[in-house]
Amino acid sequence: MNNSTVRESFSAEDSQLANLLFGQQNKNLKLVEKMLGVRIGSRGNTLFLDGEPADVKLALRLLDELYSLLQAGYDLYPADIDYATRILSADSKAHLKDIFLDTIFISSRKKIIAPKSLAQKTYIDAIRSHDVVFGIGPAGTGKTYLAMAMAVSFLVKKEVSRIVLVRPAVEAGEKLGFLPGDLAEKVNPYLRPLYDALYDMMDFQKGQGLIENGVVEVAPLAFMRGRTLNDAFVILDEAQNTTTEQMKMFLTRLGFGSRAVITGDVTQIDLPTGKRSGLVEATEVLNGVAGIRFNYFSDRDVVRHPIVQSIIKAYERRNHPIVEPSVRSEGNSDAC
Repeated sequence: MNNSTVRESFSAEDSQLANLLFGQQNKNLKLVEKMLGVRIGSRGNTLFLDGEPADVKLALRLLDELYSLLQAGYDLYPADIDYATRILSADSKAHLKDIFLDTIFISSRKKIIAPKSLAQKTYIDAIRSHDVVFGIGPAGTGKTYLAMAMAVSFLVKKEVSRIVLVRPAVEAGEKLGFLPGDLAEKVNPYLRPLYDALYDMMDFQKGQGLIENGVVEVAPLAFMRGRTLNDAFVILDEAQNTTTEQMKMFLTRLGFGSRAVITGDVTQIDLPTGKRSGLVEATEVLNGVAGIRFNYFSDRDVVRHPIVQSIIKAYERRNHPIVEPSVRSEGNSDAC
């Protein structure tokens, strides 16, 4: 240990929880070492951390927060250590229990759906308290999946009477006219991701039954024209591929007792050249409107394979970033 490094210790009182924290063959500790650049040795239930002062301080905070999760009965997985490290790196004062234990929904396979980043936590809190919420950011950040979980939760609690899932059917390399079937069959592949998310929340038969009974509707955006949606939880996915007119049309479909979540990635616009994205324009037109909340995600919020983060960063370095509205508060715009 040289002059620029420090040594600190961390003790776990409960031997069983200590084993869960350390991981099989200290797998979890090795992850912490790799991510934070510290060295960790153990003697019984006590850990000794060596490294740069800032890294050791963060590692201690991380271990303490993870131990608190275990004390609360949380099942700790290696991926959680990655998410937790990102959270505490962004905000060292964050409490993981406030985030990881905020259960949105428990799926039919007993899978607990909860936020895994600060942005995800802010996002679901916004959905709970606002009529219209925008989730904008790269793929893999949980925008649509969490919105779906919230929709199912609202339905189960009878806070809404139906769910409407909407997507624009934008031709991206394949002309709709050349696809077989009628219009509904042509656009069905575009709606597949929404079906997949729904069936991940509940078993296939129950989900299919809700669709057949009209409690859950999955439809292309074009089918929304002229309708008024009352007492519904409406999700518009892939909103970057809406035109200005389509976005306005969708937002004005909302009736009494309804709320909407609009998700999209402004770096993945498939509209024809010269057509402006309705999502991009909405961030300008609606910024500051009461009852509407904009939430932004970044590569730090990706909850897929770690390499997805690297891929997104590589593309961001190559392309010019989209400028977000200037009136924002800690990455979000809230006029209420």
